[in-house]
Amino acid sequence: MAASIIDGKAFAARVRAKVAAEVSALSRDHGLIPGLAVVLVGEDPASQVYVRSKGKQTVEVGMQSFEHRLPVDISEAELLNLIVKLNADPEIHGILVQLPLPSHVNSELVVNAVDPAKDVDGFHISNVGLLGTGQKAMVPCTPLGCLMMLRDHHDSLSGMDAVVVGRSNIVGKPMAQLLLGDSCTVTIAHSRTRDLPAVCRRADILVAAVGRPEMIPGDWVKPGATVIDVGINRIERDGKTRLVGDVHFESATKVAGAITPVPGGVGPMTIACLLANTLTAACRANGLPEPEGLTA
Repeated sequence: MAASIIDGKAFAARVRAKVAAEVSALSRDHGLIPGLAVVLVGEDPASQVYVRSKGKQTVEVGMQSFEHRLPVDISEAELLNLIVKLNADPEIHGILVQLPLPSHVNSELVVNAVDPAKDVDGFHISNVGLLGTGQKAMVPCTPLGCLMMLRDHHDSLSGMDAVVVGRSNIVGKPMAQLLLGDSCTVTIAHSRTRDLPAVCRRADILVAAVGRPEMIPGDWVKPGATVIDVGINRIERDGKTRLVGDVHFESATKVAGAITPVPGGVGPMTIACLLANTLTAACRANGLPEPEGLTA
């Protein structure tokens, strides 16, 4: 029997609708409108499209959107000065610095200059530490979206065997921490893992986040497993550019119990969770209850 498809596009629409309702209530009851500032350095085409989409969706849920488009040759000091101003601005509850930054700028320095309470990307070293020790943190958007979809699909994740293929700071490591937080037994695997196919085959939950197109075939998937494919890879096939995941979708759907497609799976959840994080940050900053179902 073919796997059920986890529709990230539809799920993200539900998350955005919930965020919009919460933002409306905040505005009505407390006169508070969450604000998200996005900083874009240079003119990378993919980043420009992404930032434009973020701004549009921020406004659609009733939040304030602040965009700062900066020249590619801006000095590190000028960029850090902008971050200081955004940190101090009470109308801004979330700050996102679009990566990658130009090579002359120290990305770690800039990311860690953001106020951890406004770090809606969850990349600040303080948030990494809080998440790693099971405390209240701002959680990276993509892993948070994956967790939301897993919780929606399963009544409980407790006791499940989870394998995360990929050890990046942006997805792999925080994903593992979130799954541990929901009482999964977690293995982080990677390109140097011995007998990677066997490790993958034991997973009740398999999260693929390696950035290698169709690396994981169906015969690496445990029958009935839930597969979350974080990969978004552009490949040329039949004379056309196509988007594929890190999992070979066609073969995996014949084995898995449920799977996220690419595109239309994890991708739409990333911006939805960015909006959710901005809402959460606004609530925390003002001592208000956090919205249910939108945090880890």
